[in-house]
Amino acid sequence: MTKSISLLSALLCTFIWGTTFIAQDTGMDNIGPFTFNAARFFIGFLAIIPLVLLFEVKKMKSEFKIDFKTFAIFSFLIGSSLFLGSGLQQIALLYTDVANAAFFTIFYVPMVPIIIFLFGKISIHWSIWPSVILCLIGGYLLTNFYDATIRLGDGLVILGALFWSTHIIFVGIIVKKYNLPLTIGAVQTLIVSIFSFAIGLVYEEFILVNILKELDSILYAGILSGGLAFVLQIYAQKNISPAPAAIIFSLEGVFATIAAWFLLSQILDINNLLGCFFILCGVLLSQLLPLMKKDMLNKLS
Repeated sequence: MTKSISLLSALLCTFIWGTTFIAQDTGMDNIGPFTFNAARFFIGFLAIIPLVLLFEVKKMKSEFKIDFKTFAIFSFLIGSSLFLGSGLQQIALLYTDVANAAFFTIFYVPMVPIIIFLFGKISIHWSIWPSVILCLIGGYLLTNFYDATIRLGDGLVILGALFWSTHIIFVGIIVKKYNLPLTIGAVQTLIVSIFSFAIGLVYEEFILVNILKELDSILYAGILSGGLAFVLQIYAQKNISPAPAAIIFSLEGVFATIAAWFLLSQILDINNLLGCFFILCGVLLSQLLPLMKKDMLNKLS
């Protein structure tokens, strides 16, 4: 039951991320990427903090008795990873098109198991590797990347994918140690907002009138994506290991495509539909095969 709730949390999180991609793209018409992220994640922080005060303040004393220093270190790591991943993604959208950005962002799917395998020395179920390949093929078909050209901004997206993968890995570690998903979500959004504001002060102009012009995009990306979705991600990873979680999160591209079709009337061709199918197969493969193996072992025992 707990695993099912975690899977539903991951899917809802991914749905919000996918639909937020449109807000991220349109939200920079009048402001810069760091201004957008500073406002977006601060709104996310404001949305989460009342829930922290309501549900987790009493739990903090007992949880922090474990090791507050470790909590602070991993909070900084996930906040920094989220800042770098989201920041590089926002900047890249200024220098490359959405098709390239969407395809190269999905590179965090193979990066997560590779990093875990190389540095964590943790065994990974064999189903992860074919699932990764299916997700990459699906991402290729989904984004119409074959009609695009390679741009300098694509390097920023690939680098951002590296930090998305470290974010997923660090979240998987901290949520196993501390049962404080709301607090972790609030801390990481505040870190991203502060870092984005600091960089924005140097390289961009904070003009209130221009920020208010993008208020709809900021509120959607802030409250739902910066706030709710990242808390759902943290909760989901309590019962889903990082590698399968990364594969589930690759459904972001599927939801983004469906949202573009529904909201922007963009046409879905046969390649887009095949891309959705391949990613869905990858997700199902990563989740069902380990369960089948476990069920067989239980029957044999």
